[in-house]
Amino acid sequence: MSARTRTIPAALAAAALAVVLAGCGSGGSGAGSGGAAASSAPAIPTPTKDDALAAMVPASISADGKLVFGTDASYPPNEFTDTDGSTIIGMDVDLGTAIAQKLGLQAEFQNSQFSGIIPGIDGARYEAGMSSFSITPDRTATVDMVSYFTAGTSLAVKAGNPDGLTPDNLCGKAIGVQAGTTQAEEVSTRNQDCQAKGQPPLQVTELQQQTDVTLALTSSRIVGMLADSPVAAYAVTTTNKAVEVVGQPYDTAPYGVVIKKGQDKYAQAVQGAIQSLMDDGTYKAVLDKWNVANGAIPTSQINA
Repeated sequence: MSARTRTIPAALAAAALAVVLAGCGSGGSGAGSGGAAASSAPAIPTPTKDDALAAMVPASISADGKLVFGTDASYPPNEFTDTDGSTIIGMDVDLGTAIAQKLGLQAEFQNSQFSGIIPGIDGARYEAGMSSFSITPDRTATVDMVSYFTAGTSLAVKAGNPDGLTPDNLCGKAIGVQAGTTQAEEVSTRNQDCQAKGQPPLQVTELQQQTDVTLALTSSRIVGMLADSPVAAYAVTTTNKAVEVVGQPYDTAPYGVVIKKGQDKYAQAVQGAIQSLMDDGTYKAVLDKWNVANGAIPTSQINA
């Protein structure tokens, strides 16, 4: 994760999981795991369709009236399942829904293992990917990415930080990360640094769902976790402050909506939709709802 945000090699394929509509799904909920229901912020107004932008969407996508997103719904507050265990919700879901509405389409979110989303886009299973993907040169070499948010990596520990952890003293410590993320890549680099210093490597616990990593922390199976900054901050709230964040986020980089390479007008339509939502206040309403406004960016770009 040093490029910030969930990262996954584009060549790594994995089976997609169950289909879930209108939100992010498939992660544990509740205070112990770090999942939780949406905030009580006012409802987000429905954006008005932009005919010019809608006309730029390929007919192969718009013909059925849907915009199908791949997402890994285990990453609150960005994408996760509501307390009913099936409805996908989150910041990415609300924003993706608004993007689709701006393009005159209905958003459909399908739950996938994170590592399967980009291969699913290449294989036309999904028409977009929205799952806290950080924009990296490796990714933009194979897919196009439209920026909409920015995040960094944060270190979270148990309340009171009993082990005295900082981002600079993790060698030899039991640290949890979600599989397929930039943080999972980061620990390999950290272990090289530990070896160079003559110190023991991190004792890494790598789990498929971020909610399980948070649960491992609150149940003392690990002493710290590395995760995207909004995810770590949200875990503080949803664990009733059994978790705390140490220091400031680092390796900050933008998130991007992932689309298949070479669909230039489609990429421009998505970028135009996001910029329009930024300009009309919908974007701010979504971020405020999920208490992640500190990750707002003023301008959306393609392959920023």
